[in-house]
Amino acid sequence: MTGAWDTSVPSSASGGAGRLWAGGVATAVVAALLAVVGILVSRGLLGVAVLAPEGEGVWGNANTATYALGAALAALLATGLLNLLIVSTPRARRFFTWIGLLLTAIAVILPLGIGGFGGPGLATALINLVLGVSIVLMLNGVARSGARTHPDWGRGATEPYEY
Repeated sequence: MTGAWDTSVPSSASGGAGRLWAGGVATAVVAALLAVVGILVSRGLLGVAVLAPEGEGVWGNANTATYALGAALAALLATGLLNLLIVSTPRARRFFTWIGLLLTAIAVILPLGIGGFGGPGLATALINLVLGVSIVLMLNGVARSGARTHPDWGRGATEPYEY
């Protein structure tokens, strides 16, 4: 059956997963760089010792690289979650947004509970907030740009079901 409401997967849809993962890798690079920028701002501009003792300087120590790699890994895991939701769940982007924001809330609350509302705890919570929201927004954009279109639906129209 072909027509305006045909929801079968076209043969060209296999490129969608590739585009999603390419966007996920790009998101991982941005997340890693955001983590480094957050640490540089915290340590260099604000003088808050985040992830390393004060004597380690603006760049900190190996923990800075570990945090950046952790942010990249979080973005790749989020890409995997989004991919799983897209192939299995109606309104996948909506569920992805909720899951991502709730995990971000956990990542914000944990350092505040451990380190308190001042200094390193607050700085880590703010870095985690920026990272989590950025990952969710970027991957939502990637998923939105990968929504399939059909020539019968008119210019710019997407499938009758939402990702």
